[in-house]
Amino acid sequence: MGKKWISILLCAAMTVGVIAGCSYDTQDASKKADASDENGMEAENDVITIGFSQVGAESDWRTAHSESIKKVFSEKNGYELIFDDARQKQENQVAAIFSFIQQEVDYIVLAPVTETGWDTVLQEAKDAGIPVIVVDRMVKVSDESLYTAWVGSDFKLEGRKACAWLDAYAKAKGMQEINIVDIQGTYGATPQIGRTQALTEAVEQYGWNLLAMESGEFTQAKGKEVMASMLEQYENINVVYCENDNQAFGAIEAIEDAGKTVGPDGDILVISFDATHGGIVNTMKGKIVLNVECNPLHGPRVEDIIKKLEEGKEVDKQIFTEERMYSHGADVPVITVDGTDYEITEVTQDIVDGRAY
Repeated sequence: MGKKWISILLCAAMTVGVIAGCSYDTQDASKKADASDENGMEAENDVITIGFSQVGAESDWRTAHSESIKKVFSEKNGYELIFDDARQKQENQVAAIFSFIQQEVDYIVLAPVTETGWDTVLQEAKDAGIPVIVVDRMVKVSDESLYTAWVGSDFKLEGRKACAWLDAYAKAKGMQEINIVDIQGTYGATPQIGRTQALTEAVEQYGWNLLAMESGEFTQAKGKEVMASMLEQYENINVVYCENDNQAFGAIEAIEDAGKTVGPDGDILVISFDATHGGIVNTMKGKIVLNVECNPLHGPRVEDIIKKLEEGKEVDKQIFTEERMYSHGADVPVITVDGTDYEITEVTQDIVDGRAY
């Protein structure tokens, strides 16, 4: 009996020792983990995971936009980026966001294909505690708290500036009438809505003749197709308002294929938006007379939002990018919209060479 009790006591002592040892190790590890959280010592805890749903790759602008996000949210900068190309389909974006939620990403960045149809999936993200940052195009939702912030351009202001320039240019050149067609962007997309609204209001304000409006879906191929069709229907077109550069490239091809010329001394003036490298080159050549910049470099601005959120700071709900206007020639050096003056920059080779996108 004595030996049996000795064995029991030894086992009990060993068990207590093991438990005590485990308790110490756990507390010690917890202290180390807390310290690493506070001091940022553990790299794996510092990695921020971003799920990015991109519309697609329909234009030069979109490519530059994606590259800006990828460059900023790189592994070397302390991020894991999950990039999803929606190929112009909203259902693909919804599926991607649900996937990001399941993967428990830290943040979701959304470049929406259209403004509506996001309430359900964004509510899921909110319920999961994942902040959503919307970029480029806006979203229309029943509850503004479904997204944290939006980064992008004032698309209607872009259009109003372009129209104010055209009015001033027409007066400077003595143009008797404006017979304009609009190659619109993707229907329902914020840039299309804003730029189209600006033009329709300007048509009424300045007394222009708006001959036709049709979507070129923000692509060069569709822009060319639409322009070719418009040329067949209307012989007196003297201005084409292209809602992005790639559509303008297609329109220029269609115009030249039809035996007409573009430019200040040509048959048709081409106005465009984006001011990508290719757009700026065509502006310097005179094939595009005015190009209103739409800045695609959203990466740094999104990162700034995330850094503030990580620090527990509040962020602005809307953040507008800074943008300029570029022209071929200096006929109109400045325009005024709502009491604000906007300078127009004449494109030079130095500007072309320094264009980052």
